[in-house]
This record gives sequence, structure tokens and C-alpha cells, in this order.
Amino acid sequence: MPPSTSWRGAGAVSLCRVRFPASRRPVALVSALCALVAAAALGAPAVGAHVGGHVRAQPPACDNRVPPPAVDTSEQVPPGGVTPSVLPVPEEPIGGEGLGGCGPVLPADAPKLPDGLNAAAWVLADLDSGAVLAGQDPHGRQRPASVIKVLLASVVVKELAGDAKVVATAEDTAQECTCVGLREGAEYTVDQLLQVLMMVSGNDVAHALARKLGGVPAALAKMNALAAEVGALDTRAASPSGLDAPGMSTSAYDMALIFRAALRQPRVAKAMATLTVDFPAADGNGTVVLGSDNRLLSGYEGALGGKTGFTDDARHTFVGAAQRGSRRLVVVLLRGEPQPLRLTEQAALLLDYGFALPATQPVGRLVDGRPTTAKPTPTTPSPAVPAPAGVAGAQEVRDPDAFGTIGLPITIVAGAGLALGLVVFLRKRRARAAQVASATDRQ
Repeated sequence: MPPSTSWRGAGAVSLCRVRFPASRRPVALVSALCALVAAAALGAPAVGAHVGGHVRAQPPACDNRVPPPAVDTSEQVPPGGVTPSVLPVPEEPIGGEGLGGCGPVLPADAPKLPDGLNAAAWVLADLDSGAVLAGQDPHGRQRPASVIKVLLASVVVKELAGDAKVVATAEDTAQECTCVGLREGAEYTVDQLLQVLMMVSGNDVAHALARKLGGVPAALAKMNALAAEVGALDTRAASPSGLDAPGMSTSAYDMALIFRAALRQPRVAKAMATLTVDFPAADGNGTVVLGSDNRLLSGYEGALGGKTGFTDDARHTFVGAAQRGSRRLVVVLLRGEPQPLRLTEQAALLLDYGFALPATQPVGRLVDGRPTTAKPTPTTPSPAVPAPAGVAGAQEVRDPDAFGTIGLPITIVAGAGLALGLVVFLRKRRARAAQVASATDRQ
């Protein structure tokens, strides 16, 4: 009897260990199938590895491909809701290989970074050339908080006329604040709301504008489509205001892309550069003067505008820009703390640092639109949509490719089992036939 035939995949148990006499024809089927199992499984990727040319495993030292755990219940999926899938990581870092690291990304011989920086992720880039001058964890996924309103503003100016009318509703005024103080039943223009969205970060205003865009789900779909269009593949808006919600994600690199695109829109640029504005009072009596919450605008020479943000899960966030001579730089800080320095003060330090760096030593670049080789990202999460039967409530990574990373080996093992079952069946049938023939000969 020939020796046993066996195969072991890396780290796997033996799938085929069959002993057989060489004269038996069913052996051919099993032998061929075992060879197929070996070849296919050896070529199959390990769980979490690159599949279909699009997604690669997260480096062991990098735990930044999903935002940090939530600290409250704001991101819990409601009963019957669908847990958003994890955004896939492009195989090649958008903007250049150097931007894929988890720590500081600096040019050669760069001076020491300023003291007092504590943001988990940040990016410095040239708005005009697109050169990324420096950064830290540029593609690390974080929550945006209210800086995502910059993306909403870009959708608003793309879709809505400035003089279009919006009537505030009770749902608008019931939003978790920060709020401007919309009055239920009062009428506002889109540009009035856009102005205070950027200056005062009103969540009531964000909800009203989302309604005008067709409702919150439609507004989120448009925001996520625009993010993908500009190449912001770490980003998924899950609320129009930036309030924490299941699936919310962005990166410092993405917010630089989103801010650059917004600054190209004159209506958004004007809103972000305005220090004070008269706005209808919440009690209906006259107007009140509202001021920008962006301290960089009044405290940094050459400031062009920006947006602040804060939630318990996101912590403090900021995006802003300034001009010095012919250079215009954007700075993004995510997941920072206001001690010992406010984020606008940290932003000012980074802008000074960036203006001192040579323009000819970029560590990456801001892309102009979605890379053609990048994997499509999921768009709007749908926590309010009932989950189909059998959908687990736990968060899971879903790859759109048909088999993912384990389907093929499972199918092969199942096929091997069926083949072995067929061999047993054929042997029993032959034995039964032989018994019948023997009985017939004896009659």
C-alpha cells in the first residue's frame, strides 16, 4: 500500500490524509481533489490579508484604522439598526507611501516640532501646490466632530441657492447643542444659515440645512459622495452636524482635502472668514450679533478661516488656513486637548512651523480627486434601517469581494468532504454488488 498523501496549509490542520490501494479508481478523484485543495488553499490569502487588489491587513503596530472606542452611548446602534461596516483601507496610502505611517511624518533634517502639541493626528499642507509638508498619523481614523460641517457646507453651496428659504421646525430646535437659536416657524435664507453654520457651529442649523437637502439620510449620502469625489476615503459622515453617531470617521489628511475643496467655494470661504454677523434673535425681537468661534481668525496674521469642533468621543478638533506671502497653508488637528494650549494655539504653532519648512521637500501630496485604483468606500450608514434577518449586531468588517478571505478554503474543505463521502458510497455499492454476484453464483 502506498504511503499516505497529506497536505497542510500554513497554520492549518491536515485537510486530506487518505490511504488507498493504487488499483481503486475512486482514488483518482480524491487524489486530484486533494491536489486542487492544496493549490487553491496555498494561493488563498490569510484572514485580514490583501484581497482582490484593494485592502491590506493593518500593520501590527498600527491600531488607528478605526476610531478609538467611544466613551459614551452616542454610537450605540439602536435596536433593529444596522452596524456600519469598517471603512476599508486602500492598498496604497492616498497621497503617497510616506503618509501611511502611524507616527510623525517629517522631511529629512526637519527642525524639532514645537512644544505643546498633543493632537493624536495632524497634517500641514500647501493649499495651492497640494504638497503635504509634515504630519502625524495622517490617515489614522478619528472622529471629526463639528469640522465635518465644512463638508456639509460644500454640499449646501453645490445644491442650494443662497436666497432659498428655510423654515425652522421643532425638530431643528430640538437638536443637541451647540445651537444658534433658530426659532420654530421662522424663515431664514440658506446663506444666513451657512454663515452661522461656519461661524457658530449651530447643530440646529446643520439639521435645518440637511432637511433642505432632502432630509438627513439624503444629506449624508451627498456628503459622503462628495468626500469620495475629492479622495477622502477615510471619511464617513454619520451625522450632518458632527455629533457622534455609529460609523463616523475621518482623518487629518481627509479633512485637509475637504477643507481645500470648500475654500474653493466663494460662499464657504466668505462664511469662514467672517468675524461677526447680525442674525435674527431667537425670541423674534430684532437681531443679535454672533461672533466666530475660531480664535485663529482674529489672533493669527494672515488667517483665512477655519472650523472648530468638539464631542466627548472626538475630543477637540480644528481645521484652518493662513497665508504668508504667496504661500497658503492648511492645518488640521484631530483628537487634541486644550491644555496646555488651545487647539487654535497649537494650529498657530504648526502654521509657523510649516511656513518655515521648504516648499520643495514634501512628504506627500493632496490628491485632486479620487484615485482610480482606490477601493470604493461604503457611504452612508443606516442605523435606523431594520437589519435583515440573520444580521449580527456586533460590528464586523465586510469586504464587497464575493468570497472575502475565508470563503474559498471553507468551500474547498466542504468539497473534499463530499468527495470522500462519494468514495465511501462507491465502495459500499461495489461491495454490495459483489455480495449479490456471489449469492447468484451459489444458486
